[in-house]
Amino acid sequence: MLNVSFADRIGEFGEEVFASLNEKLIKLQEEGRTIYNLSIGTPDFVPPQHVKDALASACADPANWKYSLRDLPELKQAVCDYYASRFGIEGITPDMVASCCGTQEGMGHFGLTLCNPGDIVLLPDPCYPVFKASVVMAGAQPYYYTLRAEHDFLPHVADIPAEVADKAKYIVVSLPANPVGSVGTPEVYREIISFAQEHNLLIVHDNAYSDIVYDGPAGGSFLRFEGALEQGVEFFSLSKSFNVTGARMGFLVGRPDVVGAFAKLRSQIDFGMFYPIQKAAIAALTGPREQVEEQRLQYQARRDALCDGLEAIGWERPNAHGTMFVWAKIPGGRTSSMDFCEELMEKAGVVVTPGASFGPSGEGYVRMALVLPPERIAQAVASIQKAGIC
Repeated sequence: MLNVSFADRIGEFGEEVFASLNEKLIKLQEEGRTIYNLSIGTPDFVPPQHVKDALASACADPANWKYSLRDLPELKQAVCDYYASRFGIEGITPDMVASCCGTQEGMGHFGLTLCNPGDIVLLPDPCYPVFKASVVMAGAQPYYYTLRAEHDFLPHVADIPAEVADKAKYIVVSLPANPVGSVGTPEVYREIISFAQEHNLLIVHDNAYSDIVYDGPAGGSFLRFEGALEQGVEFFSLSKSFNVTGARMGFLVGRPDVVGAFAKLRSQIDFGMFYPIQKAAIAALTGPREQVEEQRLQYQARRDALCDGLEAIGWERPNAHGTMFVWAKIPGGRTSSMDFCEELMEKAGVVVTPGASFGPSGEGYVRMALVLPPERIAQAVASIQKAGIC
């Protein structure tokens, strides 16, 4: 019998937590249980009609079904114009833009663009798992800087040892942050830029949730701060703002040398974004944005229903200032987030994601996705209370 040995890096990825939880979810559904699934962050809103129309129209043209091989000039220009009109950033030019199949794929390959084996990359902890996967696949070493409650779950780069920062290749910053729900402030961004300048670090900013920010000024872009265009790049996504997660519309924006190297790497493994998807992305970038704001307010209503409800039944108020997620400390002195998720699912029919799946500092927390309307969220909270979990 053939004996296959696998690359050591496969063991670095661990088990897929969503697959494990989904097996238990299916079993409960087969038993006829009422389920409130707050685990996976797939928006339940619909894409804007003008985006769907652009995709359908482009699909009707047989010429658009060939290998794309490049980003359309009008797509790159649409990104430049969007950064000017939406974020107030002038000076973004087409050579500073490259498409990717969503931030997941883009970030997943980014480490291969920058890192040699043994390089150090600074990552937030907790963080979205692909940040670590990208580093591991490149043979580099992650160094975690912890997002702590006492700092509002925001990066506190003063905690990073100077000798580590001097050796690091780049630092990943994710704001608004999945999973912890924190939102960047001008002071935090300026501190990070100054830190990166001092230690000769590239900043890689994940900006997937720029339009889902609560209780204050509208979300923006890290690239608008002085020094950012020289010091960094930003992954920008249309997935959550326009509800097009399956279409995989993402971009890397910023320093042209880094963007060019990233595009060169991707050209070795991909033939480019499907032309009809490029046309749909153009429609999103250049079209009306009223639906985006209406949707933000609906997310905020869901956030309020969940956070107010959990607090009312005895939970510590969760952290939830942005993104479509709520970061909640598990109640009752429990220590295992995975065990708590299984208990919550079994007793209350509420499915959430264990914090430990986002890094060592995620233990003791769970992530909840705002993918149900307020009335259903209220029912989920009532089910938790009825189960006596708090």
